[in-house]
Amino acid sequence: MNLFQLFGKSAELPTKETALAGRDGPIATAERHAVNGELLKSDWTGQKTAVFAMGCFWGAERLFWRMAGVKVTAVGYVGGVTPNPTYREVCSGRTGHTEGVLVVYDPAKVSFEALVKAFFEGHDPTQGMRQGNDVGTQYRSAIFVSSDEDRRVAEEAKAAYEKALAAKGFGPITTTIEGAEPFYYAEAEHQQYLHKVPNGYCGLSGTGVGCPVGAGAAA
Repeated sequence: MNLFQLFGKSAELPTKETALAGRDGPIATAERHAVNGELLKSDWTGQKTAVFAMGCFWGAERLFWRMAGVKVTAVGYVGGVTPNPTYREVCSGRTGHTEGVLVVYDPAKVSFEALVKAFFEGHDPTQGMRQGNDVGTQYRSAIFVSSDEDRRVAEEAKAAYEKALAAKGFGPITTTIEGAEPFYYAEAEHQQYLHKVPNGYCGLSGTGVGCPVGAGAAA
């Protein structure tokens, strides 16, 4: 019996025909970031955005809000079929969404490449539809980019990291790199969860292998 059978989860993404219907309007969420007080929704003038999915979004969000140059983070649901889903619906595996982190950052202070490096090193991107004991399609690894240049950076980082991981005995990277998708903000209690509950669950666990991208990577 594998982990998917053990936890009664499916490793298959739903289709438009089999996905939950969702709802027309957004679910309620927090207005401001619990750590720095910034608005969670804005036009982000002068900033750039990216969305990263790397397992349970509680720990993933904390990873990014701690990075210098990151203005705002928010957790939500992305990459699926069901509009405006709830957490319970996403966990059912019938929305197609993965748990994601919206990262709003100042490109003059932190590069997209640095964010991608933190992403790859912060989890095990070879596990498919899971992260450790977190099993299900909502835990799949993905990067959602908003420009061709960001896609190039992500693809090059993925290729470089896959070689580094293979040298240490890991399998192929299963991370998908996709275009921008609608980002549905999660409920207020999930936003900055590990700031509100410092000893709460964090499932992040990297491979211990560095991602060879950025200045000085060749050395």
